[in-house]
Amino acid sequence: MSVTGVSLFVAVPAAVLGAACMGLASATQAKAAKEVETANPLDLTLFRRLVGRPLWLIGIVATVLGLGLQLVALAFGPLLLVQPLLITSLMFAGFVFGRLERRGPDRVMTAGSLLCVAGLAVFLVIARPSGNGDVLVTGSALLPLGIALAVVTLAGLALAALTQSGSPRVLGLAVATGVLYGLTAGLMKVVAGQFRQGLDEPFKHWTLYIVCVVGPLGFLLSQNTFQQGRYLTPALAVITALDPLVGVAIGLSWMGETANGTPLALFGEALAGLVIVVGIAMLSTRAAHLDVAQAAALERQHERERELEHAEAESAGPEPDDGYGLAGSTC
Repeated sequence: MSVTGVSLFVAVPAAVLGAACMGLASATQAKAAKEVETANPLDLTLFRRLVGRPLWLIGIVATVLGLGLQLVALAFGPLLLVQPLLITSLMFAGFVFGRLERRGPDRVMTAGSLLCVAGLAVFLVIARPSGNGDVLVTGSALLPLGIALAVVTLAGLALAALTQSGSPRVLGLAVATGVLYGLTAGLMKVVAGQFRQGLDEPFKHWTLYIVCVVGPLGFLLSQNTFQQGRYLTPALAVITALDPLVGVAIGLSWMGETANGTPLALFGEALAGLVIVVGIAMLSTRAAHLDVAQAAALERQHERERELEHAEAESAGPEPDDGYGLAGSTC
């Protein structure tokens, strides 16, 4: 199936609106997750602690709506077009999370987000994605990419399990989440194509059952990622970068989609990818800087509070006489 003007007219707005919903979902779920006790990765009791929180429920509704719009976009456009557009969710999430935290946008984080979106736009213009298949290759052709995705996911989970806290654990969780989200999107496109053949057709294939496992697993990991990271933007940047990269890899390797592969185009696509990487690096570096600055400010505040308490104790003077002449006595 070729990509026509009509399909782009439907796919692009649906993808951007879906990204806005996913950005809203990420911000509200991150805010809610930070308000409950920290859980270990893959701890299902985290859902029990979150389910009664209004912000988290708003995030669930936004997630469902975002996934629905993503399905519409995937039904009309190739993975190589739809998945990269999801990077725009980074800007929506950063704006909403800043409002929830009652703080203005940080200039460096805003610049990093804009670089990610600009790199994405250049990549799409140069790559000119084409093809819109919804059938996977079979047999051994699935193995190279499948093994690579499994290795990256397990490496991310291992990093999260072997580190107790801090950026390495958040990075490991974000990597695993991004890979699982991208895999889910690729398989959802296949399932959507099967539904067009008949309502019972997806139940005859393994892809639907993999989606039912991989999708919720990625969602659980995302909640752990949002909960354990101090700032939303860097973790979400890793997720939203890996998600489309995996989607593009699936489209090219498993579904017969194509992109402009001339030497000049490949050079331009590599530069666009580098711009996205620089944007993500800016976000992560700025978050680490803010983390240190916030810890220093908190320590200064505690020091001032201790000095104030000491000054108040000294200004109180001797204890008042108790009527027996014993106040302040050392006998």
